[in-house]
Amino acid sequence: MSSIDWIILGLVLAFIVLYGLAKTRNQSGVSDFVTGGNKASWWTIGLSVMATQASAITFLSTPGQAFHDGMGFVQFYFGLPIAMVLISLFFVPIYHRLKVFTAYAYLEDRFNVQTRTLTAVFFLIQRGLAAGITIFAPSIILSAVLGWDLVWLNILIGSLVVVYTVTGGTRAVNITQKQQMGVIFGGMFLAFLMLLNFLPLEVGLDEALTIAGAQDKMNILDFSFDFDNRYTFWSGIIGGSFLALSYFGTDQSQVQRYLSGRTLRQSQMGLIMNGMLKVPMQFFILLIGVLVFVFYQFNASPLNFNPTNERMVMDSPYAAQYKVLDQEKDLLMGQIQTLQLAYLDVEDPAQKDVLQKEISALNTQQLSLRKEARELILAADKDAETNDKDYVFIHFILTQLPVGLIGLLLAVILSAAMSSTASEINALGATTAVDLYQRHRPGHSEKHYLKITRYFTLIWGVIAILVACTAPLFDNLIQLVNIIGSIFYGNILGVFLAAFFIRHIKGLSIFWAALINQGFVISLFVLDLFEVIKLPYLWLNVIGCVAVILIALIVQFFQGDKH
Repeated sequence: MSSIDWIILGLVLAFIVLYGLAKTRNQSGVSDFVTGGNKASWWTIGLSVMATQASAITFLSTPGQAFHDGMGFVQFYFGLPIAMVLISLFFVPIYHRLKVFTAYAYLEDRFNVQTRTLTAVFFLIQRGLAAGITIFAPSIILSAVLGWDLVWLNILIGSLVVVYTVTGGTRAVNITQKQQMGVIFGGMFLAFLMLLNFLPLEVGLDEALTIAGAQDKMNILDFSFDFDNRYTFWSGIIGGSFLALSYFGTDQSQVQRYLSGRTLRQSQMGLIMNGMLKVPMQFFILLIGVLVFVFYQFNASPLNFNPTNERMVMDSPYAAQYKVLDQEKDLLMGQIQTLQLAYLDVEDPAQKDVLQKEISALNTQQLSLRKEARELILAADKDAETNDKDYVFIHFILTQLPVGLIGLLLAVILSAAMSSTASEINALGATTAVDLYQRHRPGHSEKHYLKITRYFTLIWGVIAILVACTAPLFDNLIQLVNIIGSIFYGNILGVFLAAFFIRHIKGLSIFWAALINQGFVISLFVLDLFEVIKLPYLWLNVIGCVAVILIALIVQFFQGDKH
């Protein structure tokens, strides 16, 4: 990176942190720290909700997901608008009427303190893990750029977020997220324009989409019930709705965003705004990934997008074999480029079909070469992570974009990481302080509880950094975050739905049901992990939600009217 890129990156991040600190220096109590004094407008809430979910993983992994698998991942978000409407109608009015600081405080009013504590602990476990991953994602980026150790990068990035979150609380998070979303939207739009500009003169947007569609990258909808496919219309509408209901309706990192609204109406409008914009935003990010695929149909690409792997294998005894594979790949790329241009010029459908099959065959050969390259990388280092999906977009940024824009795009990804991580550790600290410490140790002053909330926020920031330092790459970072959520979210959502709509269920029954069901859901995930059963993780949200209610009803039947 050039010095100009470093200056732009540093100025953007410094402005966000300092602006957040300057605007939120005075905190009078826990209410100000947790809900920001209830001063947020609907558009601030909407942007904050989007920024909390749109972590660096979104902008790092999603384009790589589309590069390899096409646009089908957008189906994952199809249930989100439905969830936003339901949460606005049922969840938000209850939270505002009771004036709770956390979602779990409502469960004590409806059930008992044990259920409140248990669901808060479930949240702390899954969100604490996820917060570590949102720090780990941008560390990968800077590691690729600088060659620095991941551990030190995790500490650096996590510490930057902790500074203004511990100081300013929810209001600091909300204020900084507006600037962060501005940087994100502007940067991604510029990346889109630059991608179109870098394609051959004969290839405009229509032609690029035609090329992508011919290689099955534009298959958006899959109406099958195939459990071998994680992302289908039905898993998105059903499983995605349950996941979004639980995430936005019961996860404190999101609930805290709209509890800061000036009025009930402002909170509801913020959620509806998110519901209207989220799917188009994800579609746009995936489209950028598809355009990156088209770009590399006409330009050279590495055998493995992780630069660390390439450096390592080139310093090993397998360097000569790797070079041979790279030369074969370059020959294939030349043929692919020629055939792609011919495909655009041909009008006859039969000829187009022949060319499409030839291009697909060449792309399949290229995938085989990449597989052989991964085997050489593993031969050179058996502990190497050969999955390179998360490196695709950052490779494009670093090798293709002009000076200045590289710094801006890195600022986009780091801003997303900071906004999401800040929301998470803010919520983790608030939940620990309010639902665990303050609830079980009442009688202290407001100043004491504010200090304790800040301490817990700091502690969770440190824990998130430690998780980031030990986080391995899974199949794909964005999938890993959603898998962790799916293991817990269905169970928590079921508890809340029982609280809202099934008055017959009492506290003791739902408490034991939640414990039993969490073990059941984890067992299902482990069975799928070892391929004993086939169950895409999105369905864990549905199963977990329905199962906890059924188990509670059974327990309630034997318990009678006991609380």
